[in-house]
Amino acid sequence: MVVSAVSAFEEYAPPSADGGVDPLGDPFLRTRFALPTRPGAFLRRQRLNRHLDQALGAPLTMVNGSAGAGKTLLVADWAAHLDRPVAWLTIESDEQRPGMFWAYLLQALRVCGMPLSDPAARPADAGRVDHRVLSAIAGELNDRDQAATVVLDEYDRVSAPEVAEQLEFVLNHAREGLRLILVTRTEPMLPLHRYRVAGALTEIRGAELAFTPEEALDLLEVHGLRLPLDAARALVDRTRGWAAGLRLCALAALESPDPETYLKEFEADRSTVADFLLAEVLKRQTEQTEDLLLRVSVLERFCPDLVNALTQRTDAERILARLHRENAFVEDLGHCWYRLHPLFGEILRAHLRVRCPGLEPELHRRAALWLQRSGSLPETLAHGAAAGDWDFTAGALVDDLAIGQFFTGLRSDDLTRLFSRMGPDATGPATELVRAARDLSHSDLDRGLAHLHHAEERLTGDLSDPAAAQLSCALLEALAARLAGSPAQAEQAAETAEEAQQDVPAHLLDKHPELPALLMAHLGTTRLWAGRFEEAQAALSTVVRSPGGASTLVPREESMGHLALIDYLNGWPGRAEDKALEAVTETERFSLDHPSGSGIERLVLAAVAVDRNELGRAQALLDEAAELPAAIRDPVTAAGRAIATARLQLARGDPRAAVEAAAQAVSTAAASPWAESHEVLVVSAAHLAEGRSETAAELLRAVPGSQPACAVEAARLHLVAGCPDAAIDLLDSIRADSRTGPGVTVRAALVRAQAAHGAGDSATARALVAQSLIQARHERLRRPFLEAGQWIRPLLATAPLQQLAEGWLVPGTRRHDEPAGPGMPLWPLVVEELSRREHDVLERLAQMMSTDEIAADLYVSVNTVKTHLKSLYRKLGVNRRSAAVHRARDLRLL
Repeated sequence: MVVSAVSAFEEYAPPSADGGVDPLGDPFLRTRFALPTRPGAFLRRQRLNRHLDQALGAPLTMVNGSAGAGKTLLVADWAAHLDRPVAWLTIESDEQRPGMFWAYLLQALRVCGMPLSDPAARPADAGRVDHRVLSAIAGELNDRDQAATVVLDEYDRVSAPEVAEQLEFVLNHAREGLRLILVTRTEPMLPLHRYRVAGALTEIRGAELAFTPEEALDLLEVHGLRLPLDAARALVDRTRGWAAGLRLCALAALESPDPETYLKEFEADRSTVADFLLAEVLKRQTEQTEDLLLRVSVLERFCPDLVNALTQRTDAERILARLHRENAFVEDLGHCWYRLHPLFGEILRAHLRVRCPGLEPELHRRAALWLQRSGSLPETLAHGAAAGDWDFTAGALVDDLAIGQFFTGLRSDDLTRLFSRMGPDATGPATELVRAARDLSHSDLDRGLAHLHHAEERLTGDLSDPAAAQLSCALLEALAARLAGSPAQAEQAAETAEEAQQDVPAHLLDKHPELPALLMAHLGTTRLWAGRFEEAQAALSTVVRSPGGASTLVPREESMGHLALIDYLNGWPGRAEDKALEAVTETERFSLDHPSGSGIERLVLAAVAVDRNELGRAQALLDEAAELPAAIRDPVTAAGRAIATARLQLARGDPRAAVEAAAQAVSTAAASPWAESHEVLVVSAAHLAEGRSETAAELLRAVPGSQPACAVEAARLHLVAGCPDAAIDLLDSIRADSRTGPGVTVRAALVRAQAAHGAGDSATARALVAQSLIQARHERLRRPFLEAGQWIRPLLATAPLQQLAEGWLVPGTRRHDEPAGPGMPLWPLVVEELSRREHDVLERLAQMMSTDEIAADLYVSVNTVKTHLKSLYRKLGVNRRSAAVHRARDLRLL
């Protein structure tokens, strides 16, 4: 037999004329059934309203967020704009008793015009509701044509399990007759997982309730504040899009003469935001929970064990889980880690300083010790520094073998900033090592060495891991040797490091692959300075093959750049370019800003561009290298810059500027044979340009034959100075070496060709020029022919040699379909080299792809493609697409 809702209620409630009193005989509080009033500055957010519309098709909807997240006003505004009645009930503590809860819920249905049969029916007992009543309610709701939409605001106040069980029963059996919307700060005691799996649950949580920067901008505008989007974005970052925080900040900013500055710099602990959070969150907690919140305010993130270390209790796991469940501004990061809302954290820290003065440093010290044991170095250092314990903080860095991070470009700036607060009173060996690393990372050799020697004198002191400290010292000694240009010192540092590594735990070496990579990079660079190219290549190649991803990016990039320099000095410009481009690409591959390396790879590319007579590209690369935030300023980099710049100035016909560029301003412990020889060559060329051939010849006698590239250039200058015999003798003294590439052999052949031409041996001259053209064509070496002088031009005009030079050194033959005429412009003698990305764009032009299609295919913006097109047109000497493709085909670029 089915029991109707009316008969069930009649059994438990006396008849009433108006149904206006609760089971205790008190009148119903009408305000609890009224939709909350939206403020005049309320902002409707359509994305959330659209999501709430799904509530009309799902039995259960939950809007779950922290205090002030905008839950209630969101649902109230949505309900006010519906085309159907909504029963609204704001829960109060009385709803812990089942009879009161159901009496108020049924009254909410009556108020909105959807009563259950007899409006006088109500439960008589405030503390209980019979199961037959619940069955009758569910049955009548199920029988209705239109579902009843019920909103239970502040549902988190319902903590009685029986109420939740009864509500689930009614919701389950009412089926399509009830649409229940819970507005709550906590997870309701309902089997949400079942509704979720069945697709019967609509959820709006804190992350979705948070304002976006664009919404925050609209909210500020509603309050009469017009600010740029960047200001709104910064405010959202600080408030995490918290609705109440944004509104309170907006109201306070209206009172400020400079609202934008106020919103950027306001002190959370002295604002109305603090009043709200203290009242709504902190003062609701127990004494133990309040103490826990104050202590964890010094942490960026925390887990139960770390919190227990700060509170010296064991209840953190339970308290943190409850705080998160109650949306008490404790955010779950996953894997049992949490963090405080930023504004809440600011306010709690200020509260901590007032209530417990002097406790904050001790909390940071406890956190640092716990984090060090757990292996979290960055946080260990941050809390050690906050505690003002610099011996501990520097010791933690050294013991972890992380001193190399000053030079990796990943955390270099962070470490420099952190240890910049270290005062002079910290004088332990670890602090001196950190000071040395900081100074050497900025190429301050004198200060760095002073601190390093102080550290080495104290290494026998109280260090938990002396082997790690000794290895760190060896790394810094190697860097100091590189900066000083001291090969012997570098070799000694490498030997010391090899010995120290035997006593360092293997897991530390595995953890920090950057340290051996940096060490070998410094050693290889110093060997390069000494002209020991083969030994340098061995060390640098080891670095290039080292593992470690981003942590070894800087030494790998620098080592690849130095290998490129060796290839260039050996006369292999193509190989040098490939390695230099690979070094540049390595940084881009990790999507990092350019790290704190030396920038040698761009200097090599500039030198190669000069050899190819791409003078504009060479200058651009030199400018780019000069703008890089390169922290390492060593002799090799200085020499590389001097060579590229001096060659560029000579190509432009400015010998005085070339001499200024070639002058070495770096003082070194040992001379570099190749760097000195290149400087001599530049000065000699300047003397020749100004007519002082004897002075030039005298200088050239100091250039040894052990440096083939320098010796060949010296032979050319001997020839220009009118000393052909000295030129040939110098060429003959050069030892044949398979390492010598076309950058050297082409120039050597041209010197011999010029000598043969001067001696009247035209056949030998032509044969040698032909040999040079064949070797130079693949490398696009143009400067050697342009520097050869007037004697070579008639030879290049002869049929066999012209064919070898066409398209890359001299203009190609005219196409049959191209009209000839006296006014037709000639293409430039040399085309400036296209970048790799410009070549990609050119290939797609040839495929008749549109600008939009090229952008999509290359995953770049349309504006970027247009920029590449402008550069292409300039380099190819054309002004339209079709001409660019024809020109590129003539030059065999396609």
